[in-house]
Amino acid sequence: MTVGQQRAWDRHWPELGSDVTALPEGRLGLATWFGRSAPVVLEIGSGMGETTSQLVAARPDANYLAVEVYKPGLAQLMLRAEKLEVTNLRLLRGDAIVLLRDHIEPASLAEVRIYFPDPWPKKRHHKRRLVQPGSVALIASRLAPGGVLHLATDWENYAEQMLEVCQAEPQLRNRYADEPGGWAPRPEWRPVTKFENRAHEEGREIHDLIFERI
Repeated sequence: MTVGQQRAWDRHWPELGSDVTALPEGRLGLATWFGRSAPVVLEIGSGMGETTSQLVAARPDANYLAVEVYKPGLAQLMLRAEKLEVTNLRLLRGDAIVLLRDHIEPASLAEVRIYFPDPWPKKRHHKRRLVQPGSVALIASRLAPGGVLHLATDWENYAEQMLEVCQAEPQLRNRYADEPGGWAPRPEWRPVTKFENRAHEEGREIHDLIFERI
């Protein structure tokens, strides 16, 4: 980590963060951790926090939970959040599936966001992709009725897999099933990152999917 990232980690991690493996058994007491009851938004894979910090700042009404495996990314997110003076962010380092399975109450999340997950482009690696039938069923079970699963990717093959998996999940319905291809319009509130701009420059189309818990 950079010096600034290490300082942010030392200053904020004890209050704002936890390793998934260090969590006590059972459900995570989010209202206690945030100091309030509010709709919970979970973002899986916050990267370097460029988008996440802006999304957190735009949703002061929500308790925003970011889970990521990359320590410097979490530290950078805390730096960005500090500059934006947000107080509604908590961070978890580790496996999102373990977090969802063991520590998140069923039907408790208002939204789950997965933006530009690792596409594992080689066919033999597709089984490593996050969006699979089992993981989507688990995510759906943790969404409250009417809760939203929002996915975005710049890999067409992965987008098609996401669409197929989500459409096959009986707990979910596509909010934009009537749109061409079933794709959601790109939300204006989702910030455009350097990563996304590069995808456009390289000729890759961005696909958004928005499904709702029945």
